[in-house]
Amino acid sequence: MKNLSLVSRFQRPVAAVLFIASPVLSQAQAPLPRAPQAQVTTLTAPGYFSEPSVAVNPVNPKQVVVAYQNQASIAYSTDAGEHWEHAANTAPKEFKVSGDVSVTYDNQGHAILCFIAFNKLGTFNYWGHATKTNAVLIRRSLDGGKTWEPAPIPVSLQPQQSGIPMEDKPYIVADTSHGRYAGNLYIAWTRWSLVDSRMVLSRSTDDGKTWSTPMEIDQTPGLPRDDNGALEGFDGAVGADSTLYAVWSASNDLQFTTSRDGGKTFAKAKNIIRSGPTMFAAQDFDRGNGFPQIAVDARSGDHKHAHLYVTWSDYRNGDIDVFCARSVDGGKKWSAPVRVNNDSIHDGSDQFFQWLTVDPVTGAISILFYDRRLDPENKKTLVTLARSTDGGKTFQNYAWSQKPFVASEQDFMGDYSGIASFNNRVYGAWAEDTVPKKKAPADEKKPSDKAGKDHSKDRTIVRVGVADFSGLAPSKQ
Repeated sequence: MKNLSLVSRFQRPVAAVLFIASPVLSQAQAPLPRAPQAQVTTLTAPGYFSEPSVAVNPVNPKQVVVAYQNQASIAYSTDAGEHWEHAANTAPKEFKVSGDVSVTYDNQGHAILCFIAFNKLGTFNYWGHATKTNAVLIRRSLDGGKTWEPAPIPVSLQPQQSGIPMEDKPYIVADTSHGRYAGNLYIAWTRWSLVDSRMVLSRSTDDGKTWSTPMEIDQTPGLPRDDNGALEGFDGAVGADSTLYAVWSASNDLQFTTSRDGGKTFAKAKNIIRSGPTMFAAQDFDRGNGFPQIAVDARSGDHKHAHLYVTWSDYRNGDIDVFCARSVDGGKKWSAPVRVNNDSIHDGSDQFFQWLTVDPVTGAISILFYDRRLDPENKKTLVTLARSTDGGKTFQNYAWSQKPFVASEQDFMGDYSGIASFNNRVYGAWAEDTVPKKKAPADEKKPSDKAGKDHSKDRTIVRVGVADFSGLAPSKQ
């Protein structure tokens, strides 16, 4: 997300293995079936681009936006992903770096872009030390993503003075329900200080124009370094009755909390799933974090009956796998983890950088992740789409990308991928490592980066995939 001279924070050590694994089989798997009506578009030329987020407008589902960094950038589509354009003036001019992007649509069909911005980081992996001015900001688009308001709106702004915290990894959530607090917006993030890490949240009740003072929503602060033991990786979802559900990583556990009063107060945060460390490295990646996501089936009802799904990745099986757990009572009880990737267990191939969506119309669960099952050397990476129509009990895996890429640790791949869905149409956004090609692969449209910058030394690109499951069997939950 940042210029290389500013991003020592993006180099992390490999975490120690928590579970003893049986011997690796290192056996390549059979190719997956292609995702139905799959289409992949390259949004950028090779450069320093990563960490995309994607959202579909519930008011007008033909409008789709993809956010990515560096800097905070937007691509938008007005025809359900058939064609893409780039929006102008989304990065703040008063900061050198902007990234850690997320994007959503509110219940009015406005697109909201959330990101952090700063001029200088603190000490490597100890961001609360020697931190300079930094902020969590948003920008709004009142036309669905084409044009953006000229000035960013501050959610949290840390002034230029000693002892300030560093704001990190914010993620935005919109209440698009018909509940009491419909229209609310929520952003939560990790606040690094010299002594700890805290999960804080701010809310807006006026379409993002103003934001509340950030409040701590964790039960106990985490460690102050960006290794393992910190509180990181917030994600949230809003149910049919405006209940806000939230998860994040805390040491070797996934923590969960809820708010039923529009984000004014929160239930006591609790550990719901033992995950093992969710900060780790994958081969040729500087890291492949397994931070959790949460989604709710909007059709399932109020907080007493809401069907919730949480995904994450860890290496309890030796190699890295993607997992999903389910609750059918609003988060009181959770099922045992289900392995999402359906390759052979202990085959030595990694699956990571997952992201989750539940279709608000059909209830189908879709999960995007990086996948190395076809390479016995565990280097060549493809993007896989997993889908469940039985409430997360089983998952069908589909190939989304067709040509694998091999990552380089010198190229920052980020912390996130993105996925969204609406009425059986699924959109995924991810980063790949590449070099300029003389001829594009069959599934790739012409790059549409119009900045005219020299990207000869940078090699990451952002791609967006579309899959359409219309006409297939409906959800059985």
